Amino acid sequence: MTTPPNPNNHEGEATSRPHTTTGTPLESPINNTELHDPNKLTPAGRRALFAAVLGTVIEWYDYALYGAAAGVVIGPLFFKDFTTGQQLATFATFAVGFVARPLGGLIIGHIGDAYGRRPAMMASILMMGLATVAIGLLPTAAAVGILAPILLVLLRLIQGLGAGAELAGAMTLVAEFAPPAKRGLLTSAVLSMPPLGIVIATGAFLAVSSLGDATLLGWAWRVPFLISAVLFALAVFIRRRLEETPEYVEAMAKRMEAEKQRVPVVELWRKHARSVITAFMAVTGHNCLNYAMAVFAIGFMVSPAVGLDRSSALAAVTIGTLFGVVATPVGGVLADRFGSGKILATGCFVGAIYAFPFMKALASGSAVTAGIAIAFGYGVVIAMTSGAQGSYLAGLFPAAERFSGIALAREANGAVVAGFTPLMLTAILRATDGSIYAAATAIAICLILSLIAIAIGTRSYAATDVRAR
Repeated sequence: MTTPPNPNNHEGEATSRPHTTTGTPLESPINNTELHDPNKLTPAGRRALFAAVLGTVIEWYDYALYGAAAGVVIGPLFFKDFTTGQQLATFATFAVGFVARPLGGLIIGHIGDAYGRRPAMMASILMMGLATVAIGLLPTAAAVGILAPILLVLLRLIQGLGAGAELAGAMTLVAEFAPPAKRGLLTSAVLSMPPLGIVIATGAFLAVSSLGDATLLGWAWRVPFLISAVLFALAVFIRRRLEETPEYVEAMAKRMEAEKQRVPVVELWRKHARSVITAFMAVTGHNCLNYAMAVFAIGFMVSPAVGLDRSSALAAVTIGTLFGVVATPVGGVLADRFGSGKILATGCFVGAIYAFPFMKALASGSAVTAGIAIAFGYGVVIAMTSGAQGSYLAGLFPAAERFSGIALAREANGAVVAGFTPLMLTAILRATDGSIYAAATAIAICLILSLIAIAIGTRSYAATDVRAR
């Protein structure tokens, strides 16, 4: 197994850039004949950034929308015959979408590495958008019985397949177009969009919830799913005009010159298994905390154990999440200045401590207290883990396997950690008679595991660099 690129060599250091295994710089060099400032995005790069940002908003709108629905309406509409464990069944369908994401990441990631970023990004948005709109058209259990949850699970699987490569593709696309000194900032712009998607989704559900329970459960719950068609159509239009990144084109030209061409996913695991494992572990804490705040928090706050009304719980998450939209680019700037590994690790350390006051705030029964806690989580912890993540993950893989590498690591982690976080925390609370400290400990452990993985990975790269001198 060959040594993977060092993810900490590229942040803000123009003299020390990671290279692919063929010697290609991670940042694609600008053709000297082009009159273009290398510190600015090209027109194609600006289109790619917009397409990536919009696609990421849609992905997280779709997922946060289902997360909000899971905490509010999915149980009574699709699992009305479950006298016990309705919330567990609801969060299980939320997890189903994440189970499909690694497979989607592998399939669409392979398309992205073997055939181009553009067709992969189109496939991702089509599957994701169509499945979300279809959920809004589903008949409920009152109309078709057991067929309703079956169709719901099927659409969640399709949605998961499409979403499995969306954020990985967006980060890859922007990282390959970005000037070296601005990679952290520009990829953090993409990664600031998940909180925005969450805000829009929870805000949409907050709006329809204000119409009253009878209207919400009757037809209004469908509206937020159906209006995603507008964003979906715009994203498809933009992505039809995408160009391939110069770095990808160069990598493919070199691959075509090789005597033996292997499947990108096979090459990925053969050469970069350690990078895949490092990337998987590095995002564990981020995913756990993010889904604890965006999804679990709503269901927990409206449960009998806390007793908040639905509108207050949704408002607390919506307002708190807004801080992540504003603060995540700051994390990207810090990643460019101090190194993405350091900022990612710092976010995990702070998050491990924060997990305990976070759970205590959710259990307080105060929407204001919960909103302040969620605002801190997104404005400080997620700002660092999201802001540094794109730059860090892009630096782990060469261009020829980057799409597949990021997609496999992130989405496998999503299936194991992110998708099951609401279910895991709910189960822990039930098993420990509602102990918020047990749930907080689980979140903290995930963040500490990420911190350890980043620290070990950084030392391994440093040792490799020393031996190479």
